[in-house]
Amino acid sequence: MPALVGESRGQGGLVGEWEAPDESVWGKSRGLDPGLPPYPLIRHLLDAAAMALHLWDVFLSESQRARIAEGMGLAGRPERARAVVGLCAGLHDIGKVSGFQFCSPRGSEHLSARLAGECAGMSVGRSGHDVAGLHSVVGVLAELGFTAEGDLRAAERLAEVVGGHHGRFHRVGEGGVAPAFLGGAVWARQRVAHAAGVFGLLGAPVAPGRFKAPAAVLVTGVVILADWLVSQEDYLRERQRALEPVLADHFRRSQRDAPHLVAGAGLGRVRLQRKDFAGAYGIAGQPNPLQRSVMEELPRAVGEGGCGGICLVTAAPGDGKSETALEAERVLSEAFGTRGYAFLLPTMATSDQMYGRVADALLRQSGQDAGLTLVHSMAWLNSAYADDDLDTGSVLTCDGDEAGQGSDRAEADLRPQRWLRGAKRPLLAQFSVGTIDQALMAVLPVRHNALRLLALSGKTFIVDEAHAYDPYMQVLLGRLLNWLGAYGVPVVLLSATLPASVSDRLIKEYLQGAGHRSGELSRRSFPAPYPGWLYVDAASGRATSMSSACQQEQARARSMDLEVVVEPVVHGFGGGARDRLAVIERILEPLNGVQGGTALVVCNTVGDAQDTYLRLRERFDERSHEQGGSVQLLHARFPGDVREARTREVTEGLGRTGPRPVRRIVVATQVVEQSLDLDADLVVSDLAPLSLLLQRAGRCWRHETHWARHGYPGGRGRPAWARGPRLVVLDPLADGGTVPRQWGEVYSEHLLAATSRTLAAVDNGTIAIPGDVQRLVETVHGDSGTFDWDSPGGRGAKAWTAHRGKEIAERSMAGLLAVPRARSVAALHDLHALPGEEDEWEVATRLGADAVRLLCAYVHEDGRVTLDPEGERPLPQAGPDGRVPVVSVREVMRRTLAVRGDWFAGADPGSLAPPAAWAEHPMLADVRVLHQPVEGGSVGAVKIGGKILRLDPDRGLVRR
Repeated sequence: MPALVGESRGQGGLVGEWEAPDESVWGKSRGLDPGLPPYPLIRHLLDAAAMALHLWDVFLSESQRARIAEGMGLAGRPERARAVVGLCAGLHDIGKVSGFQFCSPRGSEHLSARLAGECAGMSVGRSGHDVAGLHSVVGVLAELGFTAEGDLRAAERLAEVVGGHHGRFHRVGEGGVAPAFLGGAVWARQRVAHAAGVFGLLGAPVAPGRFKAPAAVLVTGVVILADWLVSQEDYLRERQRALEPVLADHFRRSQRDAPHLVAGAGLGRVRLQRKDFAGAYGIAGQPNPLQRSVMEELPRAVGEGGCGGICLVTAAPGDGKSETALEAERVLSEAFGTRGYAFLLPTMATSDQMYGRVADALLRQSGQDAGLTLVHSMAWLNSAYADDDLDTGSVLTCDGDEAGQGSDRAEADLRPQRWLRGAKRPLLAQFSVGTIDQALMAVLPVRHNALRLLALSGKTFIVDEAHAYDPYMQVLLGRLLNWLGAYGVPVVLLSATLPASVSDRLIKEYLQGAGHRSGELSRRSFPAPYPGWLYVDAASGRATSMSSACQQEQARARSMDLEVVVEPVVHGFGGGARDRLAVIERILEPLNGVQGGTALVVCNTVGDAQDTYLRLRERFDERSHEQGGSVQLLHARFPGDVREARTREVTEGLGRTGPRPVRRIVVATQVVEQSLDLDADLVVSDLAPLSLLLQRAGRCWRHETHWARHGYPGGRGRPAWARGPRLVVLDPLADGGTVPRQWGEVYSEHLLAATSRTLAAVDNGTIAIPGDVQRLVETVHGDSGTFDWDSPGGRGAKAWTAHRGKEIAERSMAGLLAVPRARSVAALHDLHALPGEEDEWEVATRLGADAVRLLCAYVHEDGRVTLDPEGERPLPQAGPDGRVPVVSVREVMRRTLAVRGDWFAGADPGSLAPPAAWAEHPMLADVRVLHQPVEGGSVGAVKIGGKILRLDPDRGLVRR
């Protein structure tokens, strides 16, 4: 007769008798010591349960714990909710007590005679153990009496969580699992025995009265993370060598090990030592009126808090919105129990820049062990990225076993490594700065969207440049805000030029997620002051604005009259006096004088920026950027190390603290629109939608107020020719022109035309900042529905139709692809009801993100492939241990650059594939390699997707 689990609390904690778990049922095999039996499943389940309990205690925020408990109907009883979470993790692999045991010959050879003797007729097909768990766990829980005092639907929801632990939810009751895969009575009793072992050591959790979908999504995220943390190769090998004889002792050991594993993954939580404004941000002087209002008035608006709220901050570029957001985060996190924040921006370039500012603020307020946490939240191209973070160990998953050999197994094995050791780790860190697309994928039907929601729901959520997203992304942002509203997550939206219609929609999505009815919200509007802030409480829907006195004080403090000069230009040849490059030369001629000066030239495309840079070098300074020339080039298509160095040079030259150069012309793209703290005497810009022109203009005389009060850097004032802030707009549409062909669909022709007309009508060629900003933004970007009925077939009407049609199509597409709103989810499978994108690269490409890391390598005539054209730095390979050395990973990643994934559509994947030795590294595996031929010392170009690509050392990646 099989051994029995006793009735004592120390071993089982159950009333009644159950078989002991058969420890020949394996949970982990591949990658472990082949001289020892595989790691028993019951041990892995207990490891995961112990880790989930620890994550509840130290990783989850107070607000996350509260939302999960409320979702289970256990508000005020967090210990009961905690035990249920532990049970979900402890049963996640229960489906492995099945035909799964035969997917590994090494694992199956250790099965006990009793189980091996009952395998006749068992299917060893490729049914996933996650699906097997989904379809078997309800019966197992019933055997344990879990549902005796609770609703059966809670057990069914728990089954959905078990079925979703590989990142995708499956439909209950559809498809099913072949009985032959689950095995006969012996196997069924062992599923109950394994569950009973976990159930008892958790103190026999009682089923909750309900288990709502949003709470179950968060619990799934906890289960996934717990599973990965205890599946790390080094940890499993250590446990495999010394198994405790008694399961209760094993469980206690797992509980003792959990803190070390969490800290080692950089997921520990720290408490900041909050300082005053100047101490926190290293800014001399007092906070401005906007910042002071958030510090003094927002706490009164928030009150006692409890269920979150959304704060919209509007102000002109240069008004210190980033610091304002961090002060708002301080208020909101204290009120709502979030720990840390996610600071999200439109692009990699802007997030790289914001990272430095946020990291400095955190380091000034660091608590014990904050340095480690900050390292783990760093953008991984930053030069400060720690070597330890690039040294990766394997995470032993069994979805790789089920996938079989080849690329599917490699991809399955890499998934957790990308989260624990790769580029996605910042999402899980306490403080993170990154691109908005990584957050928006939480509401798309991609694998591990539940983990993304877990990562975001414990932090204050800050979105910078909220105006910078197209309609597709606005809908997804609204859907994400809906989920965050359901979780009571405090949100801060920042913008200098956000149309009222967009901000109103975003606020209402958040409130709908918090439980407000759409009909009630349709009768309300939420106008925000400009400049100023608006806070809306999630529970009551009460709106509070910045006081009018502070608003007026802020407007006076930052008042500026911006001169706007429109220059008609022609792109390409034959423009004569209106040739774009000739016009730019004429405008910049004053810089050739003795007094010099600084100018920023902003181009709409990298190609235009590269051509403009070459022309201005010929005219003003033939020295290259690297040679210290006065003409500099900055865009996103430089290798990471080069771009970081160039950005530093540009910001030092045009930054607040100086020293100011005698003469400097910076040619750049949209990378300078947002989050770069620059001050130029003159800004010249290609025509762009008005909101973006105002962003670019925000780099003109940005620090004048500060310098007038505290003195100019190095005592060097502005040149005499710079009488005031001036924006020169190069307008190809003036006098009946057309949008340049090379701009493609960078910007809507309708918005460009509307901007051109609006600028032509500006009184006296002057825009009052901030007084005119919101009115002008609404004129071009608002929901006015302007249509030229007098000329319905004209070019303008066609552009309007195309613009509106694209907007509607993008919103519709986003609405179809996004997961349902939080309170509309019935079954967790709703989060993957569409086919879903397994390949997040493709999803990110559709979001317009810089989705691919490209390494420009060099192929020499003798066949060698190197990192440099001189042939001195060979392409790194794996060492004797099969791993790529840490120093080599750093060297490779620092030389990559971000490009759009659709550049390589239709290209031969093999031609861009990284070396085979990189395939198992969570960072290197995703790199694409451009193999540039080197002949006679000259670097040749490569044709990819109908375009010619070549990395120029001075101009960056050239694509023609």
